[in-house]
Amino acid sequence: MNDCTNETGDTPTAPLSRRERAPEGRMRDGFEGGGTPDVTGVVAGVASALALAAGEETTVTWRRDRKGVLTGWCRLPSGEALLPAARAIAELEGRLAMVTPYLPERSQEKGGREIAYHFDLDGATLTLTVTLPLEWARIPSLTPIFRNCDWQERELMELYDVQVVGHPDPRRLFLDHTITHAPFERLVPYSTFSNAATGKALWDRVLGEREDA
Repeated sequence: MNDCTNETGDTPTAPLSRRERAPEGRMRDGFEGGGTPDVTGVVAGVASALALAAGEETTVTWRRDRKGVLTGWCRLPSGEALLPAARAIAELEGRLAMVTPYLPERSQEKGGREIAYHFDLDGATLTLTVTLPLEWARIPSLTPIFRNCDWQERELMELYDVQVVGHPDPRRLFLDHTITHAPFERLVPYSTFSNAATGKALWDRVLGEREDA
């Protein structure tokens, strides 16, 4: 992934140099020897790669739990920063694991929503979070970089009021076209998500909508 031209038309992002890439199989080395990560090793390489790709204000916070599991969090400055940041992670040989959309109260109060992208980096987990507008939310597709993002992005468009720009196949996955889009936002409260009753609650309300139509 050396071609880092931004498809959105923004200034092209330069490819990462060999010095800025994490050595293969060494993502955990910078964390060895204590509970606090060594910011001079691989951790610094991850931070510098994301800062180069997404902007100098981009920072990564790393933690290590009692079982040695490494987790990192990074809040991107804008939705436009997602694509170059994803390229930087691909340069580090990271793998996309999951995409999680959610509506925290702190964002809703400001008219926004959040989407978290979870990546595996040689056993460590790195989460990139993007804040988007609550209405007319748009996010660039990561399928050109991570092919397994295909269905996750289609599900995102189908269940939430989010447009994924540049997706190669934006068709619905399982909802009939007669059902209005974004049912998870319109029909299922967050409390229902939390108690694992999402599926039944959604279909009960979808059927109710169709009977009222």
